[in-house]
Amino acid sequence: SFVGIVLVAINPYEQLPIYGEDIINAYSGQNMGDMDPHIFAVAEEAYKQMARDERNQSIIVSGESGAGKTVSAKYAMRYFATVSGSASEANVEEKVLASNPIMESIGNAKTTRNDNSSRFGKYIEIGFDKRYRIIGANMRTYLLEKSRVVFQAEEERNYHIFYQLCASAALPEFKTLRLGMKFTFTVLCN
Repeated sequence: SFVGIVLVAINPYEQLPIYGEDIINAYSGQNMGDMDPHIFAVAEEAYKQMARDERNQSIIVSGESGAGKTVSAKYAMRYFATVSGSASEANVEEKVLASNPIMESIGNAKTTRNDNSSRFGKYIEIGFDKRYRIIGANMRTYLLEKSRVVFQAEEERNYHIFYQLCASAALPEFKTLRLGMKFTFTVLCN
């Protein structure tokens, strides 16, 4: 649903057939409000205003853990890539979201609502050329939830990296890190 220029969306926790290229083409060139509320309508409005006003635009995606923020951002990036003609140059949304897997490991944790919840914020900046085609992207992270290192709520876990390091402790490439039983015990008990 739209509330003014704000899109209120609910994560259905399943794949829906409303994010394909045919739907992107249906929203392309439309005015916000002419079509059903959709992340593509918000993306089209930002893209259109960027081109018309030649000014930077922002889309803020907010919500609680498991709300679908990362997926919504991915759909917006796919929309920009498709309407700008940049989609054939490789999936920009996949490149941006996979650009820093180490940060995902360090910054994501299992929560009661989401097995892979980001415990930090992401700022994704997409660069366009004079023809409004994507020329690059940058993802910055901020506000790492530091309290999770020393405390987790019941049924939640620490950051994934701790468990990945424990599981990899016996691998030869990790010998210099000296990940012994004391480290494993400490991590699993916190």
